[in-house]
Amino acid sequence: MAGGQLEKEDKVSLELTEEILQSMEVGLAFRDYSGRISSMDFHKTSSYLVTASDDESIRLYDVANATCLKTINSKKYGVDLVCFTSHPTTVIYSSKNGWDESLRLLSLNDNKYLRYFKGHHDRVVSLSLCSHKECFISASLDRTVLLWDQRAEKCQGLLRVQGRPATAYDDQGLVFAVAFEGYIRLFDARKYDKGPFDIFSVGGDSSDANVVKFSSDGRLMLLTTMDGYIHVLDSFRGTLVSTFNVKPISCNSTLEASFSPEGMFVISGSGDGSVYAWNVRCGKEVASWMSTEKEPPLIKWAPGSLMFATGSSELSFWIPDLSKLGAYVGRK
Repeated sequence: MAGGQLEKEDKVSLELTEEILQSMEVGLAFRDYSGRISSMDFHKTSSYLVTASDDESIRLYDVANATCLKTINSKKYGVDLVCFTSHPTTVIYSSKNGWDESLRLLSLNDNKYLRYFKGHHDRVVSLSLCSHKECFISASLDRTVLLWDQRAEKCQGLLRVQGRPATAYDDQGLVFAVAFEGYIRLFDARKYDKGPFDIFSVGGDSSDANVVKFSSDGRLMLLTTMDGYIHVLDSFRGTLVSTFNVKPISCNSTLEASFSPEGMFVISGSGDGSVYAWNVRCGKEVASWMSTEKEPPLIKWAPGSLMFATGSSELSFWIPDLSKLGAYVGRK
């Protein structure tokens, strides 16, 4: 593992600052992919990460031990988006072939399908699991958002939209967001059939929504769009906190951004393959990492950790280089 590895006590005790963020570099990379990574997800309570790739594979990693535990191929159906359930070796993923059963509940332990979810009629472009219940939501190019219970193959609810939708649960599972055509609509998960209880504008940017997310404390939310904008909003008032701009992306790419664990920073990919970091409150760019890639990498922060992962034609884990931080040199 190049670049050194943070000891457990450093992960817990070091507060993320601009200086630490600027020192971050690739500490470990897996370069054995034969296609671009299309999705990845950290498990909330274990050290596991799962990826989906254009080479039609699903891979499970133990980040703490820097090992790939398992590779499962989905040659028949293809694989696009993937998310952990509450169990660290059970995932839900969307396929690329055959929309009628495009969502599947898969046990990675024995490569066994536990359930098929039927309802969408086009590619699924957004997938979000509730962290406190066995519920999840999916959104498709068929302009529907479907609400599911993992224990039933038929959807429990349906919302129709007027554009490409992006969806996300908040961390408590009480509220979910649906974004499309320049607006974010907030729904009470228990009374979604009553319609949105709030609708926020994102400053006139009506380009296709890509990713919507809540910060871990639920106070902020972000939306990325095809035109290369990352909008950060106050999730209670709907006011625009910051807007960041990167190079626009192609229609076949995904612009993903991610909050740092405490919500102070946002890291995003760019249409030119680079990675940028900003301070949310003051709106300034604090770090950037250039790349020879031509498409935006996927980005996920590890929960409660000073580490983030990027996925492109390879999987990379980024950690602080403590040798660059004078105040921490020699720290035990």
